[in-house]
Amino acid sequence: MAASDPSSSGTTLSKGVSMNKLIGFLALFLSFSVLANWQLDNQASVVSFTTLKKTHVAENHRFHQIAATISEQGKVALSIDLTSVDTKVAIRDQRMKEYLFNVKQFPKASFSAQVPVKQITALEQGSSDILTVTGLIELHGQKQQLPVKVMVTKVSDDRILVSSIEPILIQAQAFDLIKGINKLAELAKLPSITTTVPVSFVLSFTQ
Repeated sequence: MAASDPSSSGTTLSKGVSMNKLIGFLALFLSFSVLANWQLDNQASVVSFTTLKKTHVAENHRFHQIAATISEQGKVALSIDLTSVDTKVAIRDQRMKEYLFNVKQFPKASFSAQVPVKQITALEQGSSDILTVTGLIELHGQKQQLPVKVMVTKVSDDRILVSSIEPILIQAQAFDLIKGINKLAELAKLPSITTTVPVSFVLSFTQ
């Protein structure tokens, strides 16, 4: 009877161990990819707002610098750099920063909420779901809880799109912004500027 080749047995064992390690690694990787944080793609995202002056003149504006994450536990954290406001008029941008937002003291606005992340990750590619979440908005030193209705679309395995179905209505008085709005109206010699501002967004997240 031929003696068994210990080197052959060792090779078989080694291959078995390596295969087990590979399977374990793949399982860990797939699990992590499902639960990993979602990061905002700033270049593919936009937060915009509309102002109304002289009763019927509406204008659209936006912010260029946004940061956001959705954690594996479903915690949403979004931050807007108010110094990046863009109204397409340089002097108006500067006045908003100084008199409305007071960016020296309050440079950022933020939004935080809890979303059903497992429900989102379970979406099939190309499908959408409508969610209503209650989020905490922090702006100009004030805080307010507001409901937000959004559509979540799974674009691909590593990208989701979150967009507002209805604008968020920001009431200036709730965030101590009336004085700033009045100052803007005075500087621009306007009879009025609306104190309710609709905010819309399209946010692209990747893993």
